Amino acid sequence: MALGPARPHRDDLAIALAGLLGGLLLWGLGLGVRTSGDPLVLWAGRWPVLLPLVVTAGCEVLRRTRPRTALLTGTAAVACDTVTQGSLATLVMYTDLVYAGVLYGTAAWARRVLWITGLVTVAATLVPLAVWRVPEVLLIGVVTGIVTFGPAATGWSVRNHREAAEAARLRAEQTALLAETDRVQAVAAERARMARELHDMVAGHLSAIAIHSTAALSLDDPATSRDALAVIRENSVDGLTEMRRLIGLLREGPDGDAPAAVPTLDGLAALVASARAGGLDVGLSADHGKVPAPVELAAYRIVQESLTNALKHGGEGPVRVSVEERDRALRIEVSSPCTGRETPRAPGSGTGLIGMRERAVLLGGTFGAGPGDGRWTVRAVLPLTGSEGGSA
Repeated sequence: MALGPARPHRDDLAIALAGLLGGLLLWGLGLGVRTSGDPLVLWAGRWPVLLPLVVTAGCEVLRRTRPRTALLTGTAAVACDTVTQGSLATLVMYTDLVYAGVLYGTAAWARRVLWITGLVTVAATLVPLAVWRVPEVLLIGVVTGIVTFGPAATGWSVRNHREAAEAARLRAEQTALLAETDRVQAVAAERARMARELHDMVAGHLSAIAIHSTAALSLDDPATSRDALAVIRENSVDGLTEMRRLIGLLREGPDGDAPAAVPTLDGLAALVASARAGGLDVGLSADHGKVPAPVELAAYRIVQESLTNALKHGGEGPVRVSVEERDRALRIEVSSPCTGRETPRAPGSGTGLIGMRERAVLLGGTFGAGPGDGRWTVRAVLPLTGSEGGSA
């Protein structure tokens, strides 16, 4: 335990003043511990009693700030008080110095004081009994224990309780800090998940709307404009449906209505049909059984984002989508022709590939995307084992 401040505590000043005044009152009344004829009294008379009293009262001022110095000086003062007629106030203040020495001193000093006072008490009990062999001398050990070991044991007990309380407080602070860290991480993870969902739900529909609205504005052909407006309307309706589903997920409470169904691999055919209506030449190859729901959602979103990127960035030519179950993993491959166009047909945020990679990694899978042989290929491998409790 660290030492206290350099300046004496005001409570210590009050204790010292009370002890000094109490000792002076007893001295004024002529009440001492021993008579002048006692064999232990070497300095008879009333005045020698005051020196140990004043020194012990001065030590009380240092009981909290300098506990070791106060106890050692107080021990010398009590030893001097023993060869005078003695003062009860000096003994009482000394017991407080022993208590304060254990409570406010260092841990090593506190243990040392406890052992020394214990040994002194045992010695003060056994040695007089061995010398005089009368039961009355046991009172010497009792008084010694009351003055020395009793306060030391009390201070040790209080010290242990304080240290235990401080350790509990630190553990509580650490637990609160860890809980706050977990909360922040959970919020960040949820925000990232909702960002992926929002991007995958809306980006494809808005890209198709942007591309076909550009075509409708640039071509002076009523039939082409009518077809483009039909695609725009279809993607607008689908986008609103996806947005309502996401809002339903956010608003769902413990007693709320169930949200709309989460997209599954059975919806790939409709997704491909929508891409074809948007102008892509898409071919689908699907060979899989029943897969966990998180894997289904991740696979659907990866295919959806890949088709969106093919619509925005791809060139003329067929787009091939393959979803196969092999070696306890769902393997996804979407290949589309590359284009030499410097700018896409619709603006993008650049987060599509990041979101697909995050979905694969969260399920313990792998993801890769890049050009090769004039085509852009997206590949993802999603394990089917241990995914039932995952989240994409």
